[in-house]
Amino acid sequence: MDLWAEFSRSAKLSGIGVSEIIRIGAEARKLAETHQDVISLSAGEPDFPTPDNVKLAGINAILTNQTRYTALDGTAELKAAIRRKLKRENGLDYAANEISIGAGAKQVLFNILMATLDPGDEVIVPSPCWTTYLDMIRLAGGTATMVPCSAEAGFRLSPKQLTAALTSRTRWLLLNSPSNPTGAVYGAAHLAALAEVLRTAPGVGVISDEIYEHVLYDSAPFATMAAICPDIRPRVVIVNGVSKAYSMTGWRVGYAAAAPDIIAAMAVVQSQSSSNPCSISQVAAIEALDGPQDIITERRDAFRRRRDRIVAGLNAIPHVHCLLPDGAFYAFADMRTLLARPELKRKDIADDTALCRYFLHECHVASVPGFCFGGPGYLRLSFAASDRMIDDALERMKAGVERLLKY
Repeated sequence: MDLWAEFSRSAKLSGIGVSEIIRIGAEARKLAETHQDVISLSAGEPDFPTPDNVKLAGINAILTNQTRYTALDGTAELKAAIRRKLKRENGLDYAANEISIGAGAKQVLFNILMATLDPGDEVIVPSPCWTTYLDMIRLAGGTATMVPCSAEAGFRLSPKQLTAALTSRTRWLLLNSPSNPTGAVYGAAHLAALAEVLRTAPGVGVISDEIYEHVLYDSAPFATMAAICPDIRPRVVIVNGVSKAYSMTGWRVGYAAAAPDIIAAMAVVQSQSSSNPCSISQVAAIEALDGPQDIITERRDAFRRRRDRIVAGLNAIPHVHCLLPDGAFYAFADMRTLLARPELKRKDIADDTALCRYFLHECHVASVPGFCFGGPGYLRLSFAASDRMIDDALERMKAGVERLLKY
């Protein structure tokens, strides 16, 4: 008997589905289960293991029974470690009531938007951007104002573009530096120029997603608007975590640093959803932040080598062009010239989605189409993979493109 024949999803989920990145990952795993040799360059997580000292801290937390509820938005001990990190690395002093800890930076971002947006409020999002931002804003009742940023501009938002995008309903500017998917980095001069515009719009805040802070290849130091522009700092919410820098994606620990009123509002949201982050993960995160930091430099050097490898390989594929990213661990490859070729059109490969599907099913290489980042005609490939996997993937893709161009 059908007990709920009239079930339907809520209207707020209209047009929102599971992330395209997650969907492609699932499709790649399904192919692999049929004994296909699939190389996945779609996932946004380091392939390195969590450092041993961090794992041991988590094990010790279990053995010493640190497995109960903690304070709603994080333990005092982890908040203190985050404050030390912000002081040591960013030159910023925050009080304990200016720190919020959640189950990953993703939840922290969701908490911010849920706590601050009313229907009709606008969030300026430079694009290409991480796919989840747009759906989060929509679920929170807001409207995303996407501002296309060209490759010629380094995929960065200009002050002129920011000025044009501002309206009376703008609540936030959401910046991600280094950026997923483009690897674009906003240096101190870029941030100072944007801050000049924001000084004319005192009701607009900045959500600064800094999760890739330590995956930075330029010789210039990492810059955050909260430090570069102290007068803007009360309006800035820093979002960060331990997932990317310390290979702790599964531990689910992210944090925000912001004015006390914002942190208190976020706590209300978290109190009615997940409550506290995992107690064990919080202990491990303390060790990550306070323990030896050599691993960050070592792994960044490995990512730099892989970046150079994959970009050179992509640029060796006919009609493909890829800029060298300044940060993060993604290559954002321009496939528009390739897609314009008549040989591809004859094979019904007319856009990045179809090309992504071709590479997955015919070449067994998983990537992510650029359309879901707001960059149609591009593909995102993660180089958080071994040198051998990268080389094999590039060889398969090049051979696949040459096959397409033959007939």
